[in-house]
Amino acid sequence: MKKILAIVVSLVLGVATLNSPVVVAHQIGSNARTFGAVETNILTGCGSKDGEEAINCVLGLVVDIMTIGIGILGVIGISVSGVQYLTAGGNEEKTRKAKRRIFEIVIGLVAYVLIYALLKWLLPSL
Repeated sequence: MKKILAIVVSLVLGVATLNSPVVVAHQIGSNARTFGAVETNILTGCGSKDGEEAINCVLGLVVDIMTIGIGILGVIGISVSGVQYLTAGGNEEKTRKAKRRIFEIVIGLVAYVLIYALLKWLLPSL
């Protein structure tokens, strides 16, 4: 079980580091006001585009917000489950529940990373 969990975590971290340049490249826009390399207001960059570009910009914004939200929820979930695991005090039922919850959260994160990669592959302009 520990080996499977270690493999899944390393896979998630490996794939997450590969997608980092794509997110940064998406945030830099020619019509947007930038501070360094990051946009200060993403919505102003979407408002000045036409048709398909505007749809792609809004969808990209939604995907970025979902990615941030899922990342935050994943960290909170693993932290809470880790505390439950540490405070189980030898109770096998509580330990088993905490391990199962951590495993399910990691599986959910892996599923989201795969869906994110598929979306970026299908819609590279996103």
